[in-house]
Amino acid sequence: MLRTTVPAVLLLLTLFAAPLLADKPNVVLIITDDQGYGDLSCHGNPILKTPELDKLHKVALRLTDYHVAPTCSPTRAALLTGHWTNRTGVWHTIMGRSMLRENEVTVGQVFKDAGYATGMFGKWHLGDNYPFRPEDRGFTEVLRHGGGGVGQTPDYWDNAYFDGSYWHNQKPVPVKGFCTDVFFDYAKRFIKQQKAAGKPFFAYISTNAPHGPMHAPVKFSKPYESQGVGVANFYGMIANIDANVGALRAFLKKEGLEKNTIFMFTTDNGSAAGWRNFNAGMRAGKGSEYDGGHRVPMFIHWPGGGLQGGRDVKPITAHVDILPTLIDLCQIPAPKGVKFDGTSLKLPLLGIELESWPDRILVTDSQRVKDPIKWRKSSVMTSQWRLVNGKELYEIKKDPGQKTNVAKQHPKVVERLTKFYDAWWDDISPSFADATAIYLGHPGENPARLTSHDWITTGSTPWNQAHIRRAATGRNVTGFWNVKVVADGDYEIRLRRWPAEADKPLDAALPPGTPVPGARAFRTTPGVAIKPVKATIKIGDVTASTDVKPGAKEVVFNVKLKAGKTRFWATFDAADGKTYGAYYAYVKRK
Repeated sequence: MLRTTVPAVLLLLTLFAAPLLADKPNVVLIITDDQGYGDLSCHGNPILKTPELDKLHKVALRLTDYHVAPTCSPTRAALLTGHWTNRTGVWHTIMGRSMLRENEVTVGQVFKDAGYATGMFGKWHLGDNYPFRPEDRGFTEVLRHGGGGVGQTPDYWDNAYFDGSYWHNQKPVPVKGFCTDVFFDYAKRFIKQQKAAGKPFFAYISTNAPHGPMHAPVKFSKPYESQGVGVANFYGMIANIDANVGALRAFLKKEGLEKNTIFMFTTDNGSAAGWRNFNAGMRAGKGSEYDGGHRVPMFIHWPGGGLQGGRDVKPITAHVDILPTLIDLCQIPAPKGVKFDGTSLKLPLLGIELESWPDRILVTDSQRVKDPIKWRKSSVMTSQWRLVNGKELYEIKKDPGQKTNVAKQHPKVVERLTKFYDAWWDDISPSFADATAIYLGHPGENPARLTSHDWITTGSTPWNQAHIRRAATGRNVTGFWNVKVVADGDYEIRLRRWPAEADKPLDAALPPGTPVPGARAFRTTPGVAIKPVKATIKIGDVTASTDVKPGAKEVVFNVKLKAGKTRFWATFDAADGKTYGAYYAYVKRK
């Protein structure tokens, strides 16, 4: 039975009437990094002030039981595809497990195919090589840093949060200012261009802030300096995001775009640094299977579509629902042959309650391992229950802090949720063996730039530039890249300890880089000298070694490779007997 009002029926009929392309709503989707549900003053935080997000909260629809993955890349994979993150191949943030499988269709591609201009600004973290980059996945205007954050291994060398260089449509360009300000600025330029062209737009603004290392403009961190450097800059980054959200909303209003723009704000996981101060009554933070790790804010505001008024939307929802919901709201074609794991939320967003709205069961987990493990750091969720790790049961409305395990008192609930999880696992697990592979020799990226961030290893992964500077060594600090050679042919492979843009010899030491406000930047770690004497590669059926000359900036191999998927190892042997992985490799099909 449908329960609604006459105005809601009229609104529903209006939304189902197919609009012309020029009349279709624009979309702005903002997602921040490591900001939890409690890191907002509108949610009761007694220390942090977020006046602009509070204003949005007041007029928006709020998904109050909205869940994501407990870490970065997995959330983005599900948000952008409508598929469970483990199904997409993204269950970690490094080790080649952060690359979105090429068969997945992203929101960028869906909107591009529907005639929208598509822009992506900030953090991608779903692959830095073809065919995984945003420009390969439907986004036509891109400004991004590398890897999972500014200063991580795939990022432009010596980047910190101020005055760095980012990839603008595949080419590195220098920028001035704090990273978040830059990403919002480029997004506004993109929006203004589309307005002038009369084209609807989808703008995906994905900040690396407030992810560590903790850096913020001093004027934003200063009000929180009593919290210590880490939290002060964490809160400072959020305060800066808040100011940018307010400025963007004012910009849209000034440009006459506010009414017909679906404006969304969310975050990618629980709080990394603020949850011990305030966590809205939830347990734990980033990375956790408890609600503090994955229940996050989601605000949606669309005045022209009736999505306004400051109303809570209470049914349990998740990241996998966002793409099917946007397809429904914007009335654009769904990708052919794709079955979403999520569902459209159009009806609850419109305030239309269906008595038959399902008592949904959703799953989130935090794998962060080379290969997924059943039940690892998992939560099976309904609006009433949380089954954690297959053993602990919490009645979440009565016990939001998840303090009292009631599994023994409710065995039938445990049985029901366990049965669902078992079927869910059986459905997605066959795809786990389909490992992603970086393309070598493809015209979309030739040469390909490979970094140790994507080594597949059971040991330590050098995922940020401080690791490279320290030159970690040992049996467990090497790994291989999973690659796909696109065609038989002659290939040039260049191995480097420092990336090409650093332009330094393999055996050079580097001085510490310039500090920035806040915590210690990755680039301030001194660059340790190593003395490589031999370089070796193993790729497919090719194995080759060569001596390393003192002062050489790189070692070059010219080899014939056969097409197909394979593993690519690259190492340096030093005079003292230590072995180092080649942190950077450039592979070109000649």
